Amino acid sequence: MIEVENMYFRYDGDSKPTLIDINLAIEDGEYLAIIGPNGCGKTTLIQHFNALHLPESGTVRVDGIPTSDSRRVREIRRLVGMVFQNPDNQIVGMTVEEDVAFGPENLGLEPREIGKRVVESLEAVGLSSFAKRPPHTLSGGEKRLVAMAGVLAMKPRYIAFDEPTSYLDPSSSRRVLDVIRNLNREGMTVIHITHDMDEIAAADRIVVMNEGRIHQAGTPHEICSDVERLGMLGLGIPKATELLWKLKKRGEIVRTDILTIEEACDELVARLRKGIPDRSLRKQQEEPRDV
Repeated sequence: MIEVENMYFRYDGDSKPTLIDINLAIEDGEYLAIIGPNGCGKTTLIQHFNALHLPESGTVRVDGIPTSDSRRVREIRRLVGMVFQNPDNQIVGMTVEEDVAFGPENLGLEPREIGKRVVESLEAVGLSSFAKRPPHTLSGGEKRLVAMAGVLAMKPRYIAFDEPTSYLDPSSSRRVLDVIRNLNREGMTVIHITHDMDEIAAADRIVVMNEGRIHQAGTPHEICSDVERLGMLGLGIPKATELLWKLKKRGEIVRTDILTIEEACDELVARLRKGIPDRSLRKQQEEPRDV
């Protein structure tokens, strides 16, 4: 697992720590979402997981290896892959296959193994036919997938995504999210930073950060049911949760720990079958009709 204990961190010259007393354990195979307002420390936190940053105090361990052990940084960065918010900062090859091969080549692997990993990684993200394409000819969503393939070719145990769908159109976002969810279903530990609350339904656990601290942690249903607390932090809620919350404020007897449209439909159908129709429907039935 990845373990963070009593961790503090500040950037050079800052008087106030960016991360304050962070304690967190990420289990093997878990899907963890990290949310919070801009500037709360989300990106800085995940960059500690592969030793891009080192704690000012406290410890970060990856499979028991302290990230402060300079002799094992290469091993830590192989274990924890990182997909950054801007894929252009991560793509270095002249073609897609060259870029995906870059990481395995730096591991000193045999050419046959490198070729095998390139094929497998591109297949995993649905870009097998893009191997010979120059990266600059790709769309934003396709570049994200190439960056993901490059990380997968290193065969990490954990993979952290920093806003993987930012600036993407809905179709590209769904494509990227489908790949992330498939990786987790296949056993990959996923750490996912997002501002889009509709993306977190698939997570096993959510960590809410604010002002450099872990403000709250729980399952998606637990976190999203506390609408008022999320609102105080300037965070939204999934659209389905918002719908049920508005119905409840109107006096309807409905659950609000709802995350998806499918769950919302099931809840409303269940209430109708129990003889508790929506108030607006009752009002329509009671109003006289023009003849």
